[in-house]
Amino acid sequence: MQVKINGIDTRYVLSNEGGGPWLTFIHQLGGDLSIWDQLAGYFRDDFTVLRYDVRGHGATAVPDHPFTIANLSHDLVELLDALDVPQTHLVGMSMGGMIAQQFALDHPSRIATLTLADTASGTAPENRAAWDQRAAKARNEGMASLVSATLGRWLTPDYQAAHPEAVEQIREVLQDTSPQGYALACEALREFDVHSRLSEICLPTLTVAGVHDTGTPPAATQAVANAIEGAQYELLDAAHLAPIEQSHRFAALLETFLETRV
Repeated sequence: MQVKINGIDTRYVLSNEGGGPWLTFIHQLGGDLSIWDQLAGYFRDDFTVLRYDVRGHGATAVPDHPFTIANLSHDLVELLDALDVPQTHLVGMSMGGMIAQQFALDHPSRIATLTLADTASGTAPENRAAWDQRAAKARNEGMASLVSATLGRWLTPDYQAAHPEAVEQIREVLQDTSPQGYALACEALREFDVHSRLSEICLPTLTVAGVHDTGTPPAATQAVANAIEGAQYELLDAAHLAPIEQSHRFAALLETFLETRV
């Protein structure tokens, strides 16, 4: 389904077999809502599951101007308003986790619980150039030039060997991502920094990291957990896309976390 959000045609999918509380998933840079297919299927009997493509990704339109993570947070609140969602459990992975942190600061009353996977609270000054390099590579050489290195960060060799069909779907989504949409998102991530404000978040929070994650080392996610009072921190045997690589374990963690707070 499509809806215009802040002037941008935005794709979203609802799975609500059980008509329960809202549960919203936000995908990673270079991904789309399909990354959550398996988890949406797992939770749809007990929750109203919402997934959407972040602007510049998937079937959501690419803007013609720069944007910030705060703008992406505003996109989400406008989507929730359009769907008459008063409050949702919120799950964000990687870039999605950064959007979720910003959203928790901007609209805390709209969140029932917060789950942050494989994410950081900002970009250190010494890492800003890396985002510029990725943005330039996408624009100048196309997404195919980024696929191999990205998959190497996202998924362990063992997972890639054992699940070739799942890896191929992830590869196709990444390769089909708009180079301009990807580059604009890289530049938004370059400017993101909310670490000094994380103590303002007073929500039940679960954080999850992959022990083999080289793109966002576990210490970065643990630092987020340490800054949010009462946040739970879990480490999975996975690389950057820990909720996907360890989907059964992640689903069990999330289910237990939600059950204690519904």
